[in-house]
Amino acid sequence: MSWAPARPIGHSEQVNTNVLRPPAHRVSRRAIGHWAASAGVGWLLVIGVQAVVVATADDPPSWLTVTLVIACVLAPLHLLVMPQWRYRVHRWETTAEAVYTQSGWLKQEWRIAPVSRIQTVDVERGPLEQVFGLARLTVTTASAAGPLRISGLDYGTAVALADELTRTTQAVRGDAT
Repeated sequence: MSWAPARPIGHSEQVNTNVLRPPAHRVSRRAIGHWAASAGVGWLLVIGVQAVVVATADDPPSWLTVTLVIACVLAPLHLLVMPQWRYRVHRWETTAEAVYTQSGWLKQEWRIAPVSRIQTVDVERGPLEQVFGLARLTVTTASAAGPLRISGLDYGTAVALADELTRTTQAVRGDAT
């Protein structure tokens, strides 16, 4: 897919502004810490269970020791690379016509949802997101692809964005189907 900037609209020309393009805004920098902490909890569980089995078993299988060593090498690499990478990829933007999102790290997804297709806008916060002052915005549309999610937003930004999208969708004619 090639990226081309939208052409300016002339007097007699109409251009579809709902083109798939890189969104303008990054998520909060605090998302880096949140993603690292979330992944760290998972790695601690994996490494912890393996370490307990290796330490307490009379004759632990050698493959378990190998996977424990591999996990101890991969975990720090994952915790250093993944959050930074996700921060560089995750973006969002809203206009009067559409919501644009870009997310992922290994598998990346770019989405656009016309405002006329928005059905609901939700702000969600898990316990770890609350610690970091973050929230997730979910924009549900009349699309088979499912809702758009913007993770790693500052809580205040997420609430303001939900309010703005709610007002914008109420002003658009149609039934979002």
